[in-house]
Amino acid sequence: MRINRIANPAVLPTVEEIPLGGILGDGGNSVDYLTGMWRAQRPVFYRGRCTDCLLCWVACPDAAIALVSSEVQGVDKEHCKGCGICARVCPLEPKAIEMHEGGVYG
Repeated sequence: MRINRIANPAVLPTVEEIPLGGILGDGGNSVDYLTGMWRAQRPVFYRGRCTDCLLCWVACPDAAIALVSSEVQGVDKEHCKGCGICARVCPLEPKAIEMHEGGVYG
């Protein structure tokens, strides 16, 4: 798509004149896009350490923390991008989620 310059910057276009962009045709389609291969680090979850505070679940921008009945079960390896936010917000020592080098699980 070509972006046109505004002929007269003093006169902004109306809403009707602005081309549409970033349209999502239907909701709930993010499960179709497997993005786990992007990461350089991978989260490792330790169930025995977890207290189910759910801070990791709230903070995860990719909804990659798997829950069952309000208990953390692990990390969705196909959608986690390895940002490490879950590990940073975990209040425990040692952490219930730790980031490890390498994006691929062995």
